[in-house]
Amino acid sequence: MRILGIDPGLQTTGFGVIESDGGGLRYVASGTITTTHLDRGNLPARLKVLYEGIEEVRTRYQPDIAAVEIVFVNVNPQATLLLGQARGACVTALVVGQLEVAEYTALQMKQAVAGYGKAGKAEVQEMVKRLLQLPGLPGKDAADALGIAITHAHAGATLARLNQAAATSRRTSAMYKAGRTY
Repeated sequence: MRILGIDPGLQTTGFGVIESDGGGLRYVASGTITTTHLDRGNLPARLKVLYEGIEEVRTRYQPDIAAVEIVFVNVNPQATLLLGQARGACVTALVVGQLEVAEYTALQMKQAVAGYGKAGKAEVQEMVKRLLQLPGLPGKDAADALGIAITHAHAGATLARLNQAAATSRRTSAMYKAGRTY
């Protein structure tokens, strides 16, 4: 299975493509899409660059599935909103291309890759390098994107089975009370 991992950002969005064959992982490609060459106030142009960049990566590498990091809420609400819009542009490019999109938090990725949810960027880079047997360290954003793809390779099938079981149990045991479904 070919997995495209995305670490969304308004200035720099990382991407990483890996192949998962059973327990084995193989590096395919990674890099970044940047909008730093554009005026910071021109949000629509920056979102267009991200959308087109993800579309190009999707077309070039033909992944079977995509995994995207979930946006965290930080201290600055404006920054969170801008990051959410960048993430939306990336997810839209993926779903327009008919890709299923899995989502993981940074904590889940760090636990899956480094074994510690509060691992730093350098630790994630080093573990991605080791897991994919890379000759050098990937860039920070590309390493995070590769980490998201690795997370899906390790956890995706299990999470899909859990979600399917939860959906089945909800449907078969739904109860109605005051017009609500539980």
